[in-house]
Amino acid sequence: MNILILTGAGVSAESGIPTFRDANGLWEGHAFEDVATPEAFARNPVLVHQFYNERRRRLQESDIQPNAAHVALAEFEQACADRDDIRFLLVTQNIDDLHERAGSQNVLHMHGELLKAQCLESLQTYPWKDDLSLETPHPDDPDDESKRGYLRPHVVWFGEMPIGLNQISEAASNADLFLAIGTSGVVYPAAGIVASTPHACRRIEINLDATEASSAFDETIRGPASIEVGKVLQQILHDCSE
Repeated sequence: MNILILTGAGVSAESGIPTFRDANGLWEGHAFEDVATPEAFARNPVLVHQFYNERRRRLQESDIQPNAAHVALAEFEQACADRDDIRFLLVTQNIDDLHERAGSQNVLHMHGELLKAQCLESLQTYPWKDDLSLETPHPDDPDDESKRGYLRPHVVWFGEMPIGLNQISEAASNADLFLAIGTSGVVYPAAGIVASTPHACRRIEINLDATEASSAFDETIRGPASIEVGKVLQQILHDCSE
């Protein structure tokens, strides 16, 4: 069995991480054009760095921890790893590291990772927990002042290509089970994954509310991810054992 799971902001929201976009379409008080596009970074890198520095600091505060949904997904992956008949991929739209902290191993961050920085020139990525600024030394050559400020957040901005699309497309086209958790179903290409799954694929959506993509799923479950995900995954494992 090929299992593809997609998680969105609704999973991490229960851990205290804001979902960025509010009901007015603002990213925590900012228009996305000001903080989440390559043009915004070129126009005002100080503001963009400030925005992501605040997010990065918040992610590392002690009260931000994986919730029961993250833990259930990690335990499910481990259970799948112990079986030869199940292949598993977890794709997340989230840029936090809560899946990894919970123990997930096979995670594809299609929108990047907040705790990484990317070189503007080489596109090389680096683990990064500190603030970024126009004065940040380059990790490969910290004494070269001409390379200060060459790093940007390793986050996929609007207008940029998400990460791992070929791998995601292949996983979707071969999926026997697709589970979408806490995702709005409006941001493409993630929103189009469900339509890429085979006709015989079982499609399950877990979300607090109905989404624009809900009609494409065979089963829709309404409720918090921290409560519903574990129950669904346990039932899947039970079904696979029969």
